[in-house]
Amino acid sequence: MRVVLDTSVIVKAVRNPNGASAALISEAIEGRLTLLVSTALGLEYEAVTLRPEHWVWPGFGRPEAERLLDLLAAVSTPVRINFQWRGALPDPDDDMALEVALNGQADALVTFNDRDFAPAVERFGLALVRPHAILETVRKLR
Repeated sequence: MRVVLDTSVIVKAVRNPNGASAALISEAIEGRLTLLVSTALGLEYEAVTLRPEHWVWPGFGRPEAERLLDLLAAVSTPVRINFQWRGALPDPDDDMALEVALNGQADALVTFNDRDFAPAVERFGLALVRPHAILETVRKLR
């Protein structure tokens, strides 16, 4: 299954290593899920993950954040952006995830931000799912 993780999912994984978002990343590391990423989206992951305000879990700091980013980069499939969809969504930062999903032919875009991505569902027929829902699907396929 080919998916794009919205940055909100990465943040949730950093803030709660026992939650569905972190488990989803673990599934990707184990090879049971294909993460799609572009250079721009990867840089956004980095910028957000390296913000200390997200390091709320004891023992999680910059070294752990960098290790997580390295793992994400190692297991993600790069997507070349042949067509940009800038301005398609209310939040310009969300356009990066949309572009990866469309250019990478993702099966789903995983997000907590249903409202802002709703126009993509209507316009492009993109599947939006929450981390727990896609995690259930991946675990059923084991």
